[in-house]
This record gives sequence, C-alpha cells and structure tokens, in this order.
Amino acid sequence: MERARIPHGRYSKEFREEAVRLVTEGGLSAGEASARLSLPKSTLENWVRAAKKGKLGEIGKSHRPLTELEIELAQVKRELAIVKVERDILKKAAAYFAKESLHGTR
Repeated sequence: MERARIPHGRYSKEFREEAVRLVTEGGLSAGEASARLSLPKSTLENWVRAAKKGKLGEIGKSHRPLTELEIELAQVKRELAIVKVERDILKKAAAYFAKESLHGTR
C-alpha cells in the first residue's frame, strides 16, 4: 500500500521542525519517523543535518505555502506519530510490569 505523501517541497516550517524533533528528542530513527510521517527518509535526514547546522529555517523558502487542508493533514500526521510513540512506550511498560508481577507471585 503506497502512503499518501505531501507533494515534494511543500512542507511547512512547523512540520519540518516537529519532524526533526521526533528524531533528535523523540528517540526515533530517521527511518521510523519518516515512515510515520509519510515522507522520504532522505528528506528527513537532510532536515536533521540542516537543523544541526542551524539552517533548517532556510529549507523550502522558494516553495509555495501549504493550503489549509495540507496544514491540517500535516498536523494530524504529526499528532498521530506522537500518539504512536506514546502507545509503544505504554505497551513496553505494561509488558514489563506484567512480567515483574508474575515473577513476584512465584
């Protein structure tokens, strides 16, 4: 199944910043974050490199702004990616505590 992607070069500044945060602060690899956000891994890797150089804001200046619908879609995808990370953390914690409680009863 091919995921729907935002058209090439049409990402908002906020979307790029949040995508970079998922990698730099969220603990996701570039591959995981790009898959969750439906964007090319190489694009996200470029953004991360640019952010480390302090030049993330310069990317995409020559492209047209996103439409309201595209902005809303990007926000929903970003929120979904965050929720998936939180869900995965909770699953691991639940499994860990379930395992610990079994060991305590034997």
